[in-house]
Amino acid sequence: MDAAVATPPRTASPAVAGEAGIRVRDVAKTFGGASGVRALERVDFSIPRGQFVSILGPSGCGKSTLLRIIAGLIPPDAGGEVEILGRRQQGVSPEIGVVFQSHNMLPWCTTEQNIRLAAEVQGLAPAEIDKRVNDILPVLKLEKFRRSYPHELSGGMRQRAALGQMLVLQPQVLLLDEPFGALDALTRDQLNVELLRLWQLMRKTVLLITHSIPEAIFLSDRVLVMSERPGHVLDDITIDLPRPRDPRAAKLAPEFGRYVVQLGRLMGVED
Repeated sequence: MDAAVATPPRTASPAVAGEAGIRVRDVAKTFGGASGVRALERVDFSIPRGQFVSILGPSGCGKSTLLRIIAGLIPPDAGGEVEILGRRQQGVSPEIGVVFQSHNMLPWCTTEQNIRLAAEVQGLAPAEIDKRVNDILPVLKLEKFRRSYPHELSGGMRQRAALGQMLVLQPQVLLLDEPFGALDALTRDQLNVELLRLWQLMRKTVLLITHSIPEAIFLSDRVLVMSERPGHVLDDITIDLPRPRDPRAAKLAPEFGRYVVQLGRLMGVED
């Protein structure tokens, strides 16, 4: 899937202090009617504001479907409900930014022009867009590449630019659907460190879909493990590793290895 940024025409009402960042209640999803494919079955969980949560699960368990429901891109079945920042989710919201596995940078636009694009579509004032882009480029380590075209950037740089498209809109909730899944292992590890650095700076509410157990442990406060289809939450594991996390120290910690074994067993991976 292509990288995407939610760009709704409406403006959200102010969030209420103390509300959860994301709350999912009894969410199910069937495709093709009552006799169709049951993708999700009674999913329930809550994510406090500012928390980083990952979802692990086998292929086809409905992880991406769940993310799209939370994003307001598709509705849940009747009876299910999603709340974002204390408000019931009824469609695409400016409070939510979404990034998928592959970027959607326009090849004829520079890095800066691509990052500006969603904000321009939303109708933000040019001066405000200038300020936001100038602020975010150094954070993404793309300032020296602002006039470069996508073919001149590495895969990791293009994914950072995709994050920039979302972050320039200043959403409060970030939904990431395996944004680094198509990259090589070294680049993925480097971007995990960058993503963690960005989160520690901004403290947004983050929900990450991933197939990587070490990635989930390194980044997250909690890891939700989903079952085979129809997907539901099998377990909710708190990751009790100190923050800020140094990648080498965290991965060498005995606790890290124990989480790998625990999550591997829940995922059906042999020791």
